[in-house]
Formats: sequence, C-alpha cells, structure tokens
Amino acid sequence: MTDISVEYKARVEQVSLNVCNTVIPMEQLPENLTEAYANLCNELLEDNDEKFAKGWEALPKSAQALLPREDFHGFYIANAWLQLSRVAQDISEMADSDEAIDEKEYNGIFTRISDESLKESAKKLKKSRTDRALLNSIRAVVDGK
Repeated sequence: MTDISVEYKARVEQVSLNVCNTVIPMEQLPENLTEAYANLCNELLEDNDEKFAKGWEALPKSAQALLPREDFHGFYIANAWLQLSRVAQDISEMADSDEAIDEKEYNGIFTRISDESLKESAKKLKKSRTDRALLNSIRAVVDGK
C-alpha cells in the first residue's frame, strides 16, 4: 500500500490512538516511546510487504462489512503496538543494559508480533460477526469511547 490518502492515514492514526488510549494514556508516554509508536504506525501503515493488504483481502466479505478498512488497519496497528510494548518491557526488565538486547533478535520479535497481531485482529473481527458484544466492544474502542 504505497499510495494512501491523507484522510485514510489520519483515520488509521486516530483509530490506533483511540484503541491504545483505552489501555495506555498515550499523552503520558515518554518522548522516546511516542517516537517509537509513530515509527511503528508509519511502518505498518505503509505496508510495504503488503501483509495488511493481503490479510484484509483474505477476510470474508461479511467480516469486512463490519468495519471500514481504515478502522481495521488502525485496530491492527494498535494491537501490534500494545503487544510490542509488553514484550519490550519484558526485554528491558531482563536486560542489564540496552547493549544486552540483541538488535537482530528484537527485529525478529517485531516481525512475529506484527504477524500475530494481524492474525489476532482478523480472528476478532471474524468472531464479531456472530458475537454482537465483541463487535460493540471493537467499535467502542475504535471510536475512542
């Protein structure tokens, strides 16, 4: 997805912030974490490897009809950010210093987390076709309620 509109990007970013804010007050994040979040958001939004595009297309039409594509994209990005935040916290607690963290291993973790996040997000959306409470919950966090 190399060609995204300003409106699409703005909506994806807003949805991802709405979802994250339900777990972590994003305005209280330290500057370095805010920057890391923005970088992750941009990378997953650009979707250079087309994982998101392929994941979206693989969803049944009945699941796609539940949320606009940009809302699902933001939901997926937020899910990846939250999972990555938990893993990064675990890694930092185990490591004595930043140098103790193997960057190659960390990059592998990012790929696995983003892949798992997409699978989990798709699974939740598919399940929400028959679980109205789950659908309402997804819509509520997407809209920042």
